[in-house]
Amino acid sequence: MRKICSTRFSTIALALVIVVMALSWGGSYTVTASSTSLPLKELRVFSDVYGRIKTSYVEEVNDGILIEGAIEGMLAKLDPYSVYLKGHSYRNLKINTTGKFGGLGIEVNKEGDFINIISPIDDTPAQRAGIQPGDLISEINGETVKGLMLQEAVEKMRGEVGTKINLTILRKKSDGQFERLPIELTRAIIKIKNARHTLLEPGFGYIRIAKFQQRTSRELLEAIGKLSKENNQPLQGLIIDLRNNPGGLLSEAVNVSDVFLPAQSPVLFTKGRIQGSTVEYKTSSPDQTDGLPLVLLINGGSASASEIVAGALQDAKRATLLGTKSFGKGSVQTVHSFDEKNALKLTTAKYYTPSGRSIQDVGIVPDFVIEFEPLSDEAVEKRDNLDKRDLKSLLSFDNQVKQALKELKLLAVNQ
Repeated sequence: MRKICSTRFSTIALALVIVVMALSWGGSYTVTASSTSLPLKELRVFSDVYGRIKTSYVEEVNDGILIEGAIEGMLAKLDPYSVYLKGHSYRNLKINTTGKFGGLGIEVNKEGDFINIISPIDDTPAQRAGIQPGDLISEINGETVKGLMLQEAVEKMRGEVGTKINLTILRKKSDGQFERLPIELTRAIIKIKNARHTLLEPGFGYIRIAKFQQRTSRELLEAIGKLSKENNQPLQGLIIDLRNNPGGLLSEAVNVSDVFLPAQSPVLFTKGRIQGSTVEYKTSSPDQTDGLPLVLLINGGSASASEIVAGALQDAKRATLLGTKSFGKGSVQTVHSFDEKNALKLTTAKYYTPSGRSIQDVGIVPDFVIEFEPLSDEAVEKRDNLDKRDLKSLLSFDNQVKQALKELKLLAVNQ
Protein backbone atom coordinates (compact mmCIF):
# COMPACT_ATOMS: atom_id res chain seq x y z
CA MET A 1 0.00 0.00 0.00
CA ARG A 2 2.85 2.32 0.87
CA LYS A 3 4.42 1.72 -2.58
CA ILE A 4 1.15 2.50 -4.39
CA CYS A 5 0.66 5.68 -2.38
CA SER A 6 4.28 6.69 -3.03
CA THR A 7 3.91 6.17 -6.77
CA ARG A 8 0.65 8.13 -6.88
CA PHE A 9 2.18 10.93 -4.87
CA SER A 10 5.21 11.16 -7.15
CA THR A 11 2.96 11.08 -10.24
CA ILE A 12 0.76 13.87 -8.88
CA ALA A 13 3.85 15.84 -7.83
CA LEU A 14 5.34 15.47 -11.29
CA ALA A 15 2.07 16.52 -12.88
CA LEU A 16 1.97 19.61 -10.68
CA VAL A 17 5.54 20.47 -11.66
CA ILE A 18 4.60 20.23 -15.36
CA VAL A 19 1.56 22.47 -14.84
CA VAL A 20 3.63 25.05 -12.94
CA MET A 21 6.29 24.99 -15.68
CA ALA A 22 3.64 25.49 -18.34
CA LEU A 23 2.00 28.37 -16.50
CA SER A 24 5.30 30.14 -15.83
CA TRP A 25 6.82 29.78 -19.30
CA GLY A 26 7.37 33.33 -20.49
CA GLY A 27 3.66 34.08 -20.92
CA SER A 28 3.62 32.27 -24.27
CA TYR A 29 1.67 29.21 -23.14
CA THR A 30 -2.13 29.53 -23.14
CA VAL A 31 -3.94 27.16 -20.79
CA THR A 32 -7.02 25.58 -22.35
CA ALA A 33 -9.31 22.76 -21.33
CA SER A 34 -7.28 20.31 -23.42
CA SER A 35 -3.90 21.55 -22.15
CA THR A 36 -4.88 21.03 -18.49
CA SER A 37 -5.99 17.46 -19.13
CA LEU A 38 -2.81 15.67 -18.07
CA PRO A 39 -1.99 12.14 -19.30
CA LEU A 40 -1.77 10.62 -15.81
CA LYS A 41 -1.16 7.07 -17.04
CA GLU A 42 1.87 8.13 -19.09
CA LEU A 43 3.11 10.39 -16.31
CA ARG A 44 2.88 7.49 -13.89
CA VAL A 45 5.06 5.38 -16.20
CA PHE A 46 7.50 8.28 -16.51
CA SER A 47 7.60 8.63 -12.74
CA ASP A 48 8.20 4.92 -12.25
CA VAL A 49 11.05 4.89 -14.80
CA TYR A 50 12.59 7.98 -13.23
CA GLY A 51 12.38 6.47 -9.76
CA ARG A 52 13.79 3.14 -10.94
CA ILE A 53 16.79 4.88 -12.53
CA LYS A 54 17.42 6.87 -9.34
CA THR A 55 17.30 3.82 -7.07
CA SER A 56 18.58 0.94 -9.22
CA TYR A 57 20.85 2.18 -12.03
CA VAL A 58 24.40 0.87 -11.69
CA GLU A 59 25.74 4.37 -11.03
CA GLU A 60 24.18 7.37 -9.33
CA VAL A 61 22.75 9.76 -11.90
CA ASN A 62 22.39 13.52 -11.47
CA ASP A 63 18.78 14.80 -11.60
CA GLY A 64 19.77 17.49 -14.09
CA ILE A 65 21.12 14.93 -16.55
CA LEU A 66 17.91 12.90 -16.35
CA ILE A 67 15.70 15.96 -16.86
CA GLU A 68 17.81 17.14 -19.81
CA GLY A 69 17.61 13.68 -21.32
CA ALA A 70 13.83 13.68 -20.96
CA ILE A 71 13.60 17.08 -22.64
CA GLU A 72 15.85 16.04 -25.52
CA GLY A 73 13.91 12.79 -25.94
CA MET A 74 10.61 14.69 -26.18
CA LEU A 75 11.99 17.02 -28.83
CA ALA A 76 13.53 14.17 -30.82
CA LYS A 77 10.04 12.72 -31.28
CA LEU A 78 8.84 15.95 -32.94
CA ASP A 79 11.09 16.86 -35.89
CA PRO A 80 14.80 17.41 -36.64
CA TYR A 81 14.54 21.16 -36.10
CA SER A 82 13.19 21.28 -32.52
CA VAL A 83 16.15 21.11 -30.14
CA TYR A 84 17.24 22.07 -26.63
CA LEU A 85 20.17 24.49 -26.87
CA LYS A 86 22.69 24.47 -24.06
CA GLY A 87 25.66 26.75 -23.45
CA HIS A 88 27.79 27.15 -26.55
CA SER A 89 25.07 25.57 -28.72
CA TYR A 90 22.84 28.54 -27.96
CA ARG A 91 25.73 30.94 -28.43
CA ASN A 92 26.54 29.39 -31.81
CA LEU A 93 22.94 29.83 -32.94
CA LYS A 94 23.18 33.55 -32.27
CA ILE A 95 26.60 33.79 -33.93
CA ASN A 96 25.45 31.95 -37.07
CA THR A 97 23.03 34.71 -38.06
CA THR A 98 25.79 37.33 -38.15
CA GLY A 99 27.80 35.75 -40.98
CA LYS A 100 30.98 34.74 -39.13
CA PHE A 101 31.45 31.51 -37.19
CA GLY A 102 33.71 28.53 -36.79
CA GLY A 103 33.21 25.05 -38.23
CA LEU A 104 33.16 23.11 -41.51
CA GLY A 105 30.58 25.09 -43.49
CA ILE A 106 27.73 22.61 -43.88
CA GLU A 107 24.01 22.85 -43.21
CA VAL A 108 22.67 19.56 -41.84
CA ASN A 109 19.65 17.77 -40.47
CA LYS A 110 18.96 14.28 -39.10
CA GLU A 111 17.84 11.53 -41.47
CA GLY A 112 17.35 8.14 -39.84
CA ASP A 113 20.66 6.91 -38.42
CA PHE A 114 22.67 9.45 -40.42
CA ILE A 115 23.35 13.17 -40.62
CA ASN A 116 22.05 14.50 -43.93
CA ILE A 117 23.93 17.34 -45.62
CA ILE A 118 21.44 19.87 -46.94
CA SER A 119 24.18 21.90 -48.56
CA PRO A 120 27.80 23.01 -48.20
CA ILE A 121 28.34 26.75 -47.86
CA ASP A 122 30.37 28.59 -50.49
CA ASP A 123 34.13 28.93 -49.96
CA THR A 124 34.28 26.76 -46.82
CA PRO A 125 36.25 23.60 -45.93
CA ALA A 126 33.22 21.45 -46.78
CA GLN A 127 32.69 23.01 -50.21
CA ARG A 128 36.40 22.85 -51.06
CA ALA A 129 36.50 19.16 -50.04
CA GLY A 130 33.77 18.37 -52.57
CA ILE A 131 30.98 17.60 -50.11
CA GLN A 132 27.62 17.62 -51.91
CA PRO A 133 23.94 18.11 -51.01
CA GLY A 134 22.39 14.75 -50.15
CA ASP A 135 25.61 13.26 -48.80
CA LEU A 136 25.13 11.36 -45.54
CA ILE A 137 27.58 11.51 -42.64
CA SER A 138 27.87 8.06 -41.06
CA GLU A 139 30.94 8.58 -38.87
CA ILE A 140 32.72 11.48 -37.17
CA ASN A 141 36.35 10.76 -36.35
CA GLY A 142 35.70 7.04 -36.70
CA GLU A 143 32.70 7.01 -34.36
CA THR A 144 29.23 6.23 -35.68
CA VAL A 145 26.60 8.98 -35.58
CA LYS A 146 23.90 6.38 -34.95
CA GLY A 147 22.06 7.25 -31.76
CA LEU A 148 23.34 10.83 -31.67
CA MET A 149 20.95 13.75 -31.43
CA LEU A 150 21.43 16.25 -34.26
CA GLN A 151 22.84 18.85 -31.88
CA GLU A 152 25.29 16.32 -30.44
CA ALA A 153 26.60 15.55 -33.93
CA VAL A 154 26.94 19.26 -34.70
CA GLU A 155 28.92 19.80 -31.50
CA LYS A 156 31.30 16.97 -32.42
CA MET A 157 31.97 18.63 -35.77
CA ARG A 158 32.73 22.00 -34.21
CA GLY A 159 36.14 22.67 -32.70
CA GLU A 160 39.11 24.98 -32.60
CA VAL A 161 40.10 26.67 -35.83
CA GLY A 162 42.92 24.78 -37.55
CA THR A 163 42.13 21.40 -36.02
CA LYS A 164 41.39 18.45 -38.28
CA ILE A 165 38.32 16.24 -38.40
CA ASN A 166 37.59 13.05 -40.33
CA LEU A 167 34.12 12.42 -41.73
CA THR A 168 32.87 9.25 -43.35
CA ILE A 169 30.48 10.21 -46.14
CA LEU A 170 27.94 7.96 -47.85
CA ARG A 171 27.18 9.19 -51.38
CA LYS A 172 24.42 7.67 -53.50
CA LYS A 173 25.57 6.45 -56.92
CA SER A 174 23.55 6.24 -60.13
CA ASP A 175 22.79 2.54 -59.48
CA GLY A 176 21.20 3.36 -56.12
CA GLN A 177 24.08 1.96 -54.08
CA PHE A 178 26.07 4.09 -51.64
CA GLU A 179 29.76 4.83 -51.97
CA ARG A 180 31.75 5.18 -48.73
CA LEU A 181 34.09 8.20 -48.82
CA PRO A 182 36.52 9.15 -46.03
CA ILE A 183 37.11 12.92 -46.03
CA GLU A 184 39.52 14.90 -43.88
CA LEU A 185 38.74 18.57 -43.27
CA THR A 186 40.37 21.38 -41.33
CA ARG A 187 38.06 23.51 -39.21
CA ALA A 188 38.04 27.20 -40.08
CA ILE A 189 36.34 30.48 -39.34
CA ILE A 190 33.36 30.52 -41.70
CA LYS A 191 32.98 33.97 -43.25
CA ILE A 192 30.01 34.17 -45.54
CA LYS A 193 29.80 36.67 -48.38
CA ASN A 194 26.08 36.63 -48.98
CA ALA A 195 26.00 38.00 -52.54
CA ARG A 196 28.69 37.40 -55.19
CA HIS A 197 28.12 38.78 -58.67
CA THR A 198 29.48 38.93 -62.19
CA LEU A 199 28.43 40.12 -65.63
CA LEU A 200 28.06 36.98 -67.74
CA GLU A 201 27.55 38.90 -70.98
CA PRO A 202 26.79 42.53 -71.79
CA GLY A 203 23.36 43.22 -70.28
CA PHE A 204 23.03 39.94 -68.36
CA GLY A 205 24.10 39.68 -64.76
CA TYR A 206 24.49 36.86 -62.27
CA ILE A 207 24.17 37.05 -58.47
CA ARG A 208 24.85 34.15 -56.14
CA ILE A 209 23.10 34.40 -52.75
CA ALA A 210 24.83 32.00 -50.34
CA LYS A 211 22.68 32.44 -47.23
CA PHE A 212 20.01 34.73 -45.79
CA GLN A 213 21.64 36.73 -43.03
CA GLN A 214 21.41 40.22 -41.62
CA ARG A 215 22.91 42.04 -44.63
CA THR A 216 21.76 39.80 -47.49
CA SER A 217 19.14 42.12 -49.03
CA ARG A 218 21.48 45.09 -48.72
CA GLU A 219 24.31 43.16 -50.41
CA LEU A 220 21.87 42.10 -53.15
CA LEU A 221 20.96 45.71 -53.92
CA GLU A 222 24.65 46.68 -53.89
CA ALA A 223 25.42 43.85 -56.33
CA ILE A 224 22.64 44.94 -58.71
CA GLY A 225 23.99 48.49 -58.60
CA LYS A 226 27.54 47.34 -59.35
CA LEU A 227 26.37 45.18 -62.25
CA SER A 228 24.43 48.11 -63.76
CA LYS A 229 27.46 50.36 -63.40
CA GLU A 230 29.76 47.76 -64.97
CA ASN A 231 27.29 47.33 -67.86
CA ASN A 232 27.22 51.11 -68.43
CA GLN A 233 23.46 50.93 -69.03
CA PRO A 234 20.40 49.23 -67.50
CA LEU A 235 20.59 45.46 -67.30
CA GLN A 236 18.46 43.32 -69.64
CA GLY A 237 18.19 40.34 -67.33
CA LEU A 238 19.43 38.83 -64.08
CA ILE A 239 20.11 35.30 -62.81
CA ILE A 240 19.69 34.80 -59.07
CA ASP A 241 21.43 31.63 -57.90
CA LEU A 242 19.87 30.08 -54.78
CA ARG A 243 21.35 26.62 -55.28
CA ASN A 244 22.75 25.06 -52.10
CA ASN A 245 21.49 28.04 -50.13
CA PRO A 246 20.26 26.47 -46.85
CA GLY A 247 18.20 29.49 -45.78
CA GLY A 248 18.56 31.71 -42.74
CA LEU A 249 16.54 34.67 -41.52
CA LEU A 250 12.87 34.86 -42.47
CA SER A 251 13.03 38.66 -42.40
CA GLU A 252 15.74 38.64 -45.08
CA ALA A 253 13.74 36.28 -47.28
CA VAL A 254 10.95 38.87 -47.19
CA ASN A 255 13.41 41.71 -47.83
CA VAL A 256 14.95 39.93 -50.84
CA SER A 257 11.49 39.29 -52.28
CA ASP A 258 10.75 42.97 -51.69
CA VAL A 259 13.52 43.88 -54.14
CA PHE A 260 11.67 42.23 -57.04
CA LEU A 261 7.94 42.42 -56.24
CA PRO A 262 5.48 45.35 -56.26
CA ALA A 263 4.49 46.93 -52.95
CA GLN A 264 2.02 44.97 -50.82
CA SER A 265 2.67 41.75 -52.74
CA PRO A 266 2.22 38.61 -50.61
CA VAL A 267 5.49 36.76 -49.93
CA LEU A 268 4.30 33.95 -47.66
CA PHE A 269 2.06 33.17 -44.75
CA THR A 270 2.64 30.98 -41.73
CA LYS A 271 0.12 28.89 -39.82
CA GLY A 272 0.51 27.43 -36.35
CA ARG A 273 -1.41 26.77 -33.13
CA ILE A 274 -0.02 29.40 -30.78
CA GLN A 275 -1.14 33.00 -30.75
CA GLY A 276 0.79 35.12 -33.24
CA SER A 277 2.04 32.20 -35.35
CA THR A 278 -0.50 32.75 -38.15
CA VAL A 279 0.97 35.70 -40.03
CA GLU A 280 0.93 37.02 -43.59
CA TYR A 281 4.09 38.68 -44.88
CA LYS A 282 3.95 41.27 -47.66
CA THR A 283 6.43 43.51 -49.44
CA SER A 284 6.65 47.13 -48.38
CA SER A 285 8.23 48.90 -51.36
CA PRO A 286 7.83 48.94 -55.17
CA ASP A 287 9.80 46.61 -57.43
CA GLN A 288 13.30 48.05 -57.21
CA THR A 289 14.37 46.51 -60.55
CA ASP A 290 11.48 47.84 -62.69
CA GLY A 291 10.38 44.38 -63.81
CA LEU A 292 13.84 43.24 -64.88
CA PRO A 293 13.58 39.68 -66.34
CA LEU A 294 14.66 37.11 -63.76
CA VAL A 295 15.70 33.47 -63.72
CA LEU A 296 16.10 31.77 -60.33
CA LEU A 297 18.31 28.71 -59.94
CA ILE A 298 17.35 26.18 -57.24
CA ASN A 299 18.26 22.60 -56.35
CA GLY A 300 17.97 20.06 -53.56
CA GLY A 301 20.23 22.16 -51.38
CA SER A 302 17.92 25.20 -51.57
CA ALA A 303 15.98 25.26 -48.32
CA SER A 304 13.87 27.38 -45.99
CA ALA A 305 14.33 31.09 -46.83
CA SER A 306 15.48 30.15 -50.36
CA GLU A 307 12.22 28.31 -50.90
CA ILE A 308 10.23 31.25 -49.58
CA VAL A 309 11.78 33.58 -52.18
CA ALA A 310 11.46 31.01 -54.98
CA GLY A 311 7.83 30.25 -54.11
CA ALA A 312 6.85 33.91 -53.86
CA LEU A 313 8.41 34.89 -57.20
CA GLN A 314 7.05 31.79 -58.91
CA ASP A 315 3.50 32.38 -57.64
CA ALA A 316 3.67 36.01 -58.78
CA LYS A 317 5.04 34.90 -62.18
CA ARG A 318 7.83 37.35 -61.52
CA ALA A 319 10.67 34.89 -62.22
CA THR A 320 11.31 31.69 -64.12
CA LEU A 321 12.65 28.91 -61.91
CA LEU A 322 15.24 26.51 -63.32
CA GLY A 323 17.13 23.58 -61.82
CA THR A 324 15.83 20.76 -59.64
CA LYS A 325 13.29 20.48 -56.82
CA SER A 326 14.23 22.27 -53.63
CA PHE A 327 14.79 20.63 -50.24
CA GLY A 328 11.37 21.09 -48.60
CA LYS A 329 12.15 22.78 -45.28
CA GLY A 330 9.06 24.87 -44.69
CA SER A 331 8.71 25.24 -40.95
CA VAL A 332 9.19 28.11 -38.51
CA GLN A 333 11.35 27.66 -35.43
CA THR A 334 10.84 30.00 -32.49
CA VAL A 335 13.65 30.35 -29.96
CA HIS A 336 12.48 30.55 -26.34
CA SER A 337 15.33 31.79 -24.16
CA PHE A 338 15.35 30.54 -20.55
CA ASP A 339 18.50 32.47 -19.56
CA GLU A 340 21.81 33.58 -21.10
CA LYS A 341 22.98 30.00 -21.65
CA ASN A 342 19.93 27.86 -22.42
CA ALA A 343 17.06 28.02 -24.88
CA LEU A 344 14.47 25.92 -26.66
CA LYS A 345 14.22 26.03 -30.45
CA LEU A 346 10.74 24.75 -31.25
CA THR A 347 8.83 24.37 -34.51
CA THR A 348 5.75 26.58 -34.08
CA ALA A 349 4.38 27.07 -37.60
CA LYS A 350 4.68 26.05 -41.24
CA TYR A 351 5.40 28.15 -44.33
CA TYR A 352 2.97 28.46 -47.23
CA THR A 353 3.53 30.26 -50.52
CA PRO A 354 1.11 33.08 -51.45
CA SER A 355 -1.04 30.60 -53.43
CA GLY A 356 -1.29 28.31 -50.41
CA ARG A 357 1.30 25.69 -51.33
CA SER A 358 2.99 24.02 -48.37
CA ILE A 359 6.78 23.89 -48.59
CA GLN A 360 7.41 21.38 -45.80
CA ASP A 361 8.56 17.98 -47.13
CA VAL A 362 7.33 19.02 -50.63
CA GLY A 363 9.71 21.71 -51.80
CA ILE A 364 9.43 23.98 -54.82
CA VAL A 365 9.39 22.43 -58.30
CA PRO A 366 11.12 24.63 -60.91
CA ASP A 367 9.44 25.66 -64.17
CA PHE A 368 12.29 23.99 -66.07
CA VAL A 369 13.79 20.86 -64.53
CA ILE A 370 17.44 20.79 -65.58
CA GLU A 371 19.72 18.30 -63.85
CA PHE A 372 23.24 19.39 -63.02
CA GLU A 373 25.75 17.67 -65.31
CA PRO A 374 28.89 16.44 -63.48
CA LEU A 375 32.14 17.47 -65.12
CA SER A 376 34.73 15.15 -66.56
CA ASP A 377 37.97 14.77 -64.65
CA GLU A 378 39.69 16.92 -67.27
CA ALA A 379 37.11 19.70 -66.93
CA VAL A 380 37.32 19.58 -63.12
CA GLU A 381 41.09 19.98 -63.33
CA LYS A 382 40.73 22.99 -65.65
CA ARG A 383 38.13 24.60 -63.42
CA ASP A 384 40.12 24.00 -60.25
CA ASN A 385 43.17 25.68 -61.78
CA LEU A 386 41.20 28.90 -62.28
CA ASP A 387 41.44 31.85 -59.93
CA LYS A 388 38.53 31.35 -57.49
CA ARG A 389 37.83 35.09 -57.71
CA ASP A 390 37.13 34.75 -61.46
CA LEU A 391 33.47 33.87 -61.00
CA LYS A 392 32.57 34.34 -64.67
CA SER A 393 35.12 31.75 -65.81
CA LEU A 394 34.11 29.31 -63.08
CA LEU A 395 30.46 29.54 -64.16
CA SER A 396 31.38 28.70 -67.75
CA PHE A 397 31.63 25.07 -66.55
CA ASP A 398 28.08 25.10 -65.11
CA ASN A 399 25.43 23.69 -67.46
CA GLN A 400 22.52 25.02 -65.35
CA VAL A 401 23.87 28.57 -65.51
CA LYS A 402 24.32 28.23 -69.28
CA GLN A 403 20.70 27.11 -69.69
CA ALA A 404 19.50 29.86 -67.38
CA LEU A 405 21.26 32.44 -69.56
CA LYS A 406 19.50 31.06 -72.65
CA GLU A 407 16.11 31.33 -70.93
CA LEU A 408 16.94 34.81 -69.68
CA LYS A 409 17.71 36.04 -73.20
CA LEU A 410 14.35 34.72 -74.39
CA LEU A 411 12.58 36.52 -71.54
CA ALA A 412 14.40 39.75 -72.40
CA VAL A 413 13.40 39.50 -76.09
CA ASN A 414 9.75 38.79 -75.25
CA GLN A 415 9.41 41.48 -72.59
